[in-house]
Amino acid sequence: MKSDIFAVSGMKCVHCKANVENALKSLNGVKSAEANLEKANVNVEYDESVVTPAQLKEAVDNSGRYELSL
Repeated sequence: MKSDIFAVSGMKCVHCKANVENALKSLNGVKSAEANLEKANVNVEYDESVVTPAQLKEAVDNSGRYELSL
């Protein structure tokens, strides 16, 4: 398991936070995702043999008006 913190732009409220977390948690290989509105980032624990950072980015970018920075 790997844990990384990624910057996320576009999160403005609790609903946004939940959208980003749910998009990441829906991916196979993601154990946990905790977004922080104040810091505009998300801490993701994932199995890098199952899911790549590019796939994490794609899931967040496609979940609304958010952009995950690698």
